[in-house]
Amino acid sequence: MACESRDEAAAAGKNTNPQAFEENALSEVRHVIGVVSGKGGVGKSFVSVALAAGLQKAGATVGILDADITGPSIPYLLGLRGQRLMSLGDLYLPSIAPCGIKVMSSNLLLGREDDPVLWRGPVLAGALRQFWSQTSWGPLDYLIIDMPPGTGDVALTCYQSLPMDGVVIVSSPQDIVSMIVTKAVKMAARMDIGVLGIVENLSYLVSPTDGAEIDLFGPSHLKRDAELCGVDALDRLPIEPALAEACDQGRLADALPDDYLPGTVARALMLEAVPAPVPDLAAMDARLDAYRDSLGLVDGVPEGMEERDATPDEEPF
Repeated sequence: MACESRDEAAAAGKNTNPQAFEENALSEVRHVIGVVSGKGGVGKSFVSVALAAGLQKAGATVGILDADITGPSIPYLLGLRGQRLMSLGDLYLPSIAPCGIKVMSSNLLLGREDDPVLWRGPVLAGALRQFWSQTSWGPLDYLIIDMPPGTGDVALTCYQSLPMDGVVIVSSPQDIVSMIVTKAVKMAARMDIGVLGIVENLSYLVSPTDGAEIDLFGPSHLKRDAELCGVDALDRLPIEPALAEACDQGRLADALPDDYLPGTVARALMLEAVPAPVPDLAAMDARLDAYRDSLGLVDGVPEGMEERDATPDEEPF
């Protein structure tokens, strides 16, 4: 939901989510967008930076909350290596990257950037609360949440406790990633969070000789996966060695072309007028079942074993 809706609910004395983290008086965040993936290694942090940079180039004020607490990479991508957070009273001050994007990340709190974060679930949730409630974000049009991969504890805390307007799902062309994308979309739907759409990263490589697209990891599944999940297909991103080098040098935001990630940026800019829709789980399952049937894929039970529904009677969260 947008900031105005949160303010209206607070003015009416309503608490729509008892697990929600409180926003401090020095933060005025209008829109919160999560960038998620069902698995690691698909370029979720890359897309988070690209989306933040694109929104900034469109005139918005932007920050990135690095919720991938045990595997943070946002400071590395944005030239903040070696920096440490400052504070103002009881509040942290997010670091400001050379490009002007505000950043909050666990790597900005560690004594050494290569020290591991050996925290269990409750401590991770507490750190996430600090990143939102105890950080002076100031006025922001968009806060991008670089979420951890998968559907685990920290991702669940993000969905339950942060006022997210919607999520962007990041995929790559492999078939196994398509299955994991489905899990990510279903998690958003079960948490009643809208999905802006899917971005397919590492989609192709442009031949340096003739400009042809080379399907390095197989053919694109973006359109198919978006249709099966009932969400928008936003962008296909190529493999670009120059941008990989920019990542290593900490200048990704500055190296991105002005028209990079156009579909995703345009959809995010529409959030005020067109909220992200929550996927219909029943319709999604029906499409997925029909697709599997068309391929001759039938879920079966090995001979001599009894089929049993292991779905819990109540939601564990």
